[in-house]
Amino acid sequence: MRVFLDLFPPWLVGFALGLFFFGGLWWTVRRGLASKHAALWFAGSLLLRLAVALTGLYWLAGGRWERLLACMLGFFVARRLVTRLVGRAISPAAPAPGEDVHAP
Repeated sequence: MRVFLDLFPPWLVGFALGLFFFGGLWWTVRRGLASKHAALWFAGSLLLRLAVALTGLYWLAGGRWERLLACMLGFFVARRLVTRLVGRAISPAAPAPGEDVHAP
């Protein structure tokens, strides 16, 4: 039980970092595709998301591999959740926002 209590906070923060990273990616894709400066959106977002995620993972792990593993597990659980939620948000029959509809 003690191990669970020690590793739950890193898992939870890893989950939050994953939500930030992959939610930010989804937000960037939606904004970037509609922007005239898409490269700026994608590059800036990547740098910001990487800086926050890597700094958070490094700081939270504190040199202990168990904590890093718990962080990464939470990060990947968040990835699965965001991927599932985004998949439901996009209907295959409906075009993406800003996408032109062409006849086959």
